[in-house]
Amino acid sequence: MAKSLLDYAYDYVSVQSQESKFADIWAYCVQESGISKEEADSRVSRFYTNLMLDGRFVTVGDNKWDLRTRQKFEKVHIDMSEVYSDVETYDEDSEEADEEEEYNSAFKDEEQYKDDDLGSESDDENNEDEEGNEF
Repeated sequence: MAKSLLDYAYDYVSVQSQESKFADIWAYCVQESGISKEEADSRVSRFYTNLMLDGRFVTVGDNKWDLRTRQKFEKVHIDMSEVYSDVETYDEDSEEADEEEEYNSAFKDEEQYKDDDLGSESDDENNEDEEGNEF
């Protein structure tokens, strides 16, 4: 059974004494797998994506990669609380608040307009004029 490109990458990175540049990892994988230059050019982006998704590898910056097991948790862990705390907040007097209020009032006006239209259609369905006479 042939090895996957990620398995070649694992073999290469695991024998290195320090982080490896992506270009070096890719060159090794292409050489070991024997794929053509044209095929390598068409597969490099998919390989990069798969490398990012593979839990064995971690990027350590500057497009250098290492095995996750060789890195300290603090270096490779992303604190998601910082991401979630970036929710936009604004005070009541801000321009964004004015825009939101304007949007909401326009939406309410539109709903009122639709309700008025529905009421007039129901009068037509009864086939009566304002005085209650059928026509």
